[in-house]
Amino acid sequence: MNEFITSSEDVLNMLDDLLRDPTEFWNEFYKDRTKEIPFFINAPDENLVSYFTKNIVQAGRVLELGCGAGRNAIYLAQQGCSVDAVDLSETALFWARERAAEKKLNIQFIHGNLFNMDFPENNYDFIYDSGCFHHIAPHRRLHYVEIVQRALKPGGHFALNCFAENGVYGGAALSDWDVYRNRSLQGGLGYTKEKLQSIFKDFQEIEIREMQPIEKPNALFELEGFIVSIFRKG
Repeated sequence: MNEFITSSEDVLNMLDDLLRDPTEFWNEFYKDRTKEIPFFINAPDENLVSYFTKNIVQAGRVLELGCGAGRNAIYLAQQGCSVDAVDLSETALFWARERAAEKKLNIQFIHGNLFNMDFPENNYDFIYDSGCFHHIAPHRRLHYVEIVQRALKPGGHFALNCFAENGVYGGAALSDWDVYRNRSLQGGLGYTKEKLQSIFKDFQEIEIREMQPIEKPNALFELEGFIVSIFRKG
């Protein structure tokens, strides 16, 4: 690697290198499907389902960022959406493709790093992220927002499910500077309503709340310690 900085992209790559390479970690993470990982279940997020039942979001062209083993992509396809689902882990995508094939669903699963991808401009009616954003380092956050802004159609919706600060399952309450002092996201950064409002200030806020507990048994995914939000692009 050339360690001579001549551009802002070189700075971003240098900061990437200070932190753990996520690709190897997530491939290993998804290898053992028998692990008792809450989001290994094949059930959609309760907030995602609520956006459709409340008619906030309708069937359309959808991009999912960090789709994992495909549980939300499958739900979106079942609602009549045309789904592009991206993930860094080929192991996770192999599982996602198996699940989609079992249900005879046509989903475009894409392997890659979203920061190295060129998404078409104004192409998606809805962009969804369940669990990707809180693993993104602070120096990539502005780029993330730019990707969403560029790919989303005017009037389209963007929704997010991420760790709340000091949540039960994660949500480090680190300052952005401490991420680099420690060279670690400590399993994932935690967010508050105020932080999300600041980061996505150029979008119209529709809802920001805690994930809702669901009475069991129920075919929805919900966990304490997560914050969910949905925004509209003007």
